[in-house]
Amino acid sequence: MQEVLSSAGPPGTPRARLAALILSDGFQRAVIALILANAVLLGLETSESVMAAAGGLIHLLDTLFLIVFTVEIGLRIYAFRGRFFRDPWGVFDIVVVAIAWLPASGPLSVLRALRVLRVLRLISVVPSLRRVVEAMLHALPGMGSILLLMVLMFYVAAVMATKLYGEVLPERFGTLGASLFTLFQLMTLESWAEATVRPILEHQPYAWLFFVPFILVATFIVLNLFIGVIVDSIQTLRAEGEAAAEAKHDAEAAAAHAEREEILRELRALRAEVAALREGRG
Repeated sequence: MQEVLSSAGPPGTPRARLAALILSDGFQRAVIALILANAVLLGLETSESVMAAAGGLIHLLDTLFLIVFTVEIGLRIYAFRGRFFRDPWGVFDIVVVAIAWLPASGPLSVLRALRVLRVLRLISVVPSLRRVVEAMLHALPGMGSILLLMVLMFYVAAVMATKLYGEVLPERFGTLGASLFTLFQLMTLESWAEATVRPILEHQPYAWLFFVPFILVATFIVLNLFIGVIVDSIQTLRAEGEAAAEAKHDAEAAAAHAEREEILRELRALRAEVAALREGRG
């Protein structure tokens, strides 16, 4: 936080005081409360009865929330200047709020639904949520290999399922695309037995030899690999953060120790001068 405050200028200046206010716990809690209140308001807009009773008030409050969020971002830009735009979360906040200002009429009417993206600002405001998202982004390279493995497994299994069960259950395995979608449904365990496997078992009793191993591998092994990569990424980022904090603490301790040593040297030199003066007088 000290580094962020130092980027706002010398202590005591208006920018530095504003930066301290923005970074204070009270200000952050107020922003979180406004985001949550705006989320509730956006949810109420989906109710026809509520909109019929208080639609004008809801639209007014929504506009006021948008103005407050815009002013808040403007204050952050003024306080932190270039550092704000170098922060990916700052750019994210600008994009989310800017979308809400676009006209939601005519061909851009779809943007009306995108106003709910303002709720995602909670991610940039709450540090714990921000760390989880950063860990997921950090884990993307490791997920690439697992994703490639899953694609290969699904493709091979879909080709086999189309050839083996396409005639028995054509609505689910009649084409390669249908087989891919059905296998994805099997991976999620959504009505896999009653809707897919049991009708096939009535014609091919040994079909379980294909479906059970596929579900075991796809659901309980490959998906857990994704979870393992994300958990490992979270632990790695946490360890790096703790190491950085420890290194900063050690650096501060070393600086304080060096300052104390310097003060002691100056005291010894002063004491030696006082002793020399006394001896000269004696």
